[in-house]
Amino acid sequence: MALSSSYLLTGMPAPTTFSSCALETEQGRHLFRVVGYSQQRERNMSSGIFIVGGHRWALSLAIYEALPDHIFVALVLCDDVVAKKVQASYELNLVDHRTGLSLCVHKEAPMTYDTQSDDPSSRVSGHVKRRSVFESPNYLHDDCLTVECIVTVILEKKIPETKLLPRIEVPPYDIAGHFGKLLETSEGVDVTFSVDGVKFTGHKVVLAARSLVFKAELYGPMREAGTEPIVIKGMQPDVFRALMHFIYNDSLPPLDDLEADDYMEMVRHLLVAADRYAMERLKLMCQSILCENLGVQTVATTLALADQHNCDKLKDACIEFMASVMDAVMTTQGYMNLKRTCPSVAFEALEKTSRIHKAH
Repeated sequence: MALSSSYLLTGMPAPTTFSSCALETEQGRHLFRVVGYSQQRERNMSSGIFIVGGHRWALSLAIYEALPDHIFVALVLCDDVVAKKVQASYELNLVDHRTGLSLCVHKEAPMTYDTQSDDPSSRVSGHVKRRSVFESPNYLHDDCLTVECIVTVILEKKIPETKLLPRIEVPPYDIAGHFGKLLETSEGVDVTFSVDGVKFTGHKVVLAARSLVFKAELYGPMREAGTEPIVIKGMQPDVFRALMHFIYNDSLPPLDDLEADDYMEMVRHLLVAADRYAMERLKLMCQSILCENLGVQTVATTLALADQHNCDKLKDACIEFMASVMDAVMTTQGYMNLKRTCPSVAFEALEKTSRIHKAH
């Protein structure tokens, strides 16, 4: 994802907004208790009227002579006045009298109920189920049967709401300029590092003051007395140079000469280095930049990185971004890699994006 020109010129990203399109629904639950089931099953058993989504509904159970071993179940739209067409789905459950738990016996996909039609069947959604299911001892007790009906009415399409992309605020720093010149002049240096063959010098007291990990390595039980230079493994020289610049200046070094992709790759490596040396401010700065530059092709890779290095705010931002473009993200190589290497994180993302969609 290319960096905006305003970021390169001012260091501050231009505000980014996003929106999502979702159907607005209203859901209602009705319990229909049939008392004296054996005496009523030969006739139509209808519930009382209940309201969901501003519309009147009723549940009907009936046994027909043509199908004596089955029960015909119907959800009926009972609106008195002619109105526009209504879209709704419903779920039918039987309630276990011992545990209070429900068993789903039918789910009806959204259908259109037409109050403007002269055909009564246009207001009814019906299906046939075996009587043996309803008359199981678990659900028919003392000749009483409790049926649960959950109706979901699809309302008017919600106008997409535009929001600002989540941003992570970075606290102000007050150390810039105090120690930066020490790194430039190398005056008073007392420690040398070797990173992939490249030598770097520094001041133990500055490094220890800025990083508890450096403090433990240079002054604590972890130190290797008399060992010079200290070899840094698993890090590129450019990344260590940028890390040292931050330690002495409390800011990122100028990286204007890097292409956008290389810049973002450097930020990712710096986040790993910040986590390695317990430098929380640098870690937050890297998260903020990654958060501001989330894109379809990179968000899954950034999510994996955030999970590996305990970046909870960045992780939440990735999942919120993915919720609006999940179909596109799932086709990227980054998402394929995420599923292979971090299946639990991929599952968590799908689960949270599903909850976000339902909330909208």
